[in-house]
Amino acid sequence: MSAWAVVISDERYESERLFHHDTLEFSGLDGRHRPLSGDPVLVLRDGDDPLLVALGRIGPSGGGPAQDPDDPLAADDAGSLTVTYTRRVFDSPAEVDGLSLAGPLTPVDQETYRTLADRMGPAPARSTWLVSLDLPIEAATPAEAVALFWSYVRELGPQELPAFVSPAGNELAMQAFVLGAEANQDPEEDDD
Repeated sequence: MSAWAVVISDERYESERLFHHDTLEFSGLDGRHRPLSGDPVLVLRDGDDPLLVALGRIGPSGGGPAQDPDDPLAADDAGSLTVTYTRRVFDSPAEVDGLSLAGPLTPVDQETYRTLADRMGPAPARSTWLVSLDLPIEAATPAEAVALFWSYVRELGPQELPAFVSPAGNELAMQAFVLGAEANQDPEEDDD
């Protein structure tokens, strides 16, 4: 079994960090490398010093034979790749050193994969969180208020709307987040 490193752009990293996706989809790959379904993957944030932001596995459309065995003439998706996440550390990426990358998809030996994957440490225990978004909305009916709420959420999104999060059972520990990062929402305090 081969292991792989895939590189995502800063823009893609921000999207993956803000929104929970189960998979990463790539297209336009040159087809030199042929990962197989199930191969392990290091997901790296692009830059002068790449950072390890997730682990995954090559999904079923990962450059194997045509997906429809009943249609042997179906187009081969050699230039596309699906990675299914198995572990994410977008908010606390691990450093990567000594890894030579040859484009957006690079084969990696198993020892290098294990060494880098181990830098992520054990998966933290999962907790229950309460997340809310409160907007004062003027409307004639509750249904209209809900429709306006979803319109504002879609229009303004995580760039402008703060989401409030607290551990379940400890609502006094509530924090505001904008763009996935803690944000001060107190107009009395100066954010320097």
